[in-house]
Amino acid sequence: MKSIKLDTINMNISVVIPLLNEEESLKELHDWIVSVMQSNSYSYEILFIDDGSTDTSWNVISKLSELNENVKGIRFLKNFGKSQALHAGFEKAFGDVVITMDADLQDNPEEIPGLYQMIITDKFDLVSGWKKKRYDSVISKNLPSKLFNWAARRTSGVKLNDFNCGLKAYANLVVKHIDVYGEMHRYIPVLAQNAGFIKIGEKVVQHQARKYGTTKFGMNRFINGFLDLLTIWFISRFGRRPMHLFGALGVIMFIIGFGFAFYLGVDKLFLNPSGRLITQRPQFYIALATMIIGSQFFIAGFLGELILRSKKQQQRYHIKDQLNLS
Repeated sequence: MKSIKLDTINMNISVVIPLLNEEESLKELHDWIVSVMQSNSYSYEILFIDDGSTDTSWNVISKLSELNENVKGIRFLKNFGKSQALHAGFEKAFGDVVITMDADLQDNPEEIPGLYQMIITDKFDLVSGWKKKRYDSVISKNLPSKLFNWAARRTSGVKLNDFNCGLKAYANLVVKHIDVYGEMHRYIPVLAQNAGFIKIGEKVVQHQARKYGTTKFGMNRFINGFLDLLTIWFISRFGRRPMHLFGALGVIMFIIGFGFAFYLGVDKLFLNPSGRLITQRPQFYIALATMIIGSQFFIAGFLGELILRSKKQQQRYHIKDQLNLS
């Protein structure tokens, strides 16, 4: 990973922009953001995260950095994905408020002041944009997006209308205490809630039609999104107490198997001693299978608890306030 200078200074806003092959839009996006920052007298930095572009995007970023010392960049050696790009940007962001947006000009920089005020004045931990009116294809994006957002709301309990909107604002403390990995960028609000940041808001933002190039996402992102949703639902509910799930399932399965085995024993010994052998009856195999599966579930939960306890010394605690500590 190669990087352009990143200075640790205090500032109002860090704008983190992950990108892949967006050479045509970068200059226009940069000028637009700078205009908004200057008109509102914000101190700022713009972090472009080049996720392995194969066009001249990095050359454009380098030239912008030479012209504007507030422009900084990180370049990946290959395409790692949006989540990894955001994670890298979050690590290097020093603004009191961190704004994320896409590089394709579909997110409007004029929304930045409103998002900033919601974090600073209204004390939200995170504010997610809501593209209430979209300019995407109804079949390939709008309808799948609505279904995805409905499922995410029901599963996570976070009441947002547009989880996948790239335009979001965060208090700096939030981005320093969440780990965005895999393809979990869709669920950053859920990750934030799980980390203890519960004041999550939403703001209707203007969505614009793509001006240059083509979208980098296909229908497979929704399939992956739903699989990731199942993962984060499981981690949210049982990640810290795996025995509650696996142990319960194991006990239920074992009780079912033991019940069949007890029935077979009583039937053979007292009710029908001259009948078929126990091993010739289907209930025997049901009992055997359920008891084995139940034992495996229970062992899985027990091992999960051991792993969690072995990592306690490495656990990161999220401290909100401190008193008389240097």
